[in-house]
Amino acid sequence: MTIEDIGPRPHAFDIETATRENTTYRTVAWTGRYLQVTLMSIPVGESIGLEVHHGTDQFLRVDAGRGRAVMGPAEDQLDFEQEVADGWSIQVPAGTWHDVVNIGDEPLRLYAIYAPVHHAPGIVQETSDKAEEDEESGKDEPPSWTVQPEESAPDEHAD
Repeated sequence: MTIEDIGPRPHAFDIETATRENTTYRTVAWTGRYLQVTLMSIPVGESIGLEVHHGTDQFLRVDAGRGRAVMGPAEDQLDFEQEVADGWSIQVPAGTWHDVVNIGDEPLRLYAIYAPVHHAPGIVQETSDKAEEDEESGKDEPPSWTVQPEESAPDEHAD
């Protein structure tokens, strides 16, 4: 299934099929003015990467595989831990350190909804290294037509 991010126009697609078929670390599927939908595939033994988005709430839903969600108020204080699998959702409040680790024996397939928009529209990042490179180079920035918080600290990633 091919997904095209058509920007802030009405759109509909089979998100479960798209998520299960996605093989990239991250593919932005739809970008609105206020929120964004991304598809993710996390290889066995890898993770999304410990991070915090100070001005962005996230909703994640697992459609295949098994994972462990961890969250907390600080990089070294991850006091929330929950195993997740097909059908589970994960809610990450803005300002919360979080990670999702693939603990299964197949790719962990999930989708994430960001509010406000967090990534460049339609960007496809094959690997987490490519996603990090795009973020550092400024290639993965929300478009100017999205509504962003007035003041927000930049994202942080664990070392």
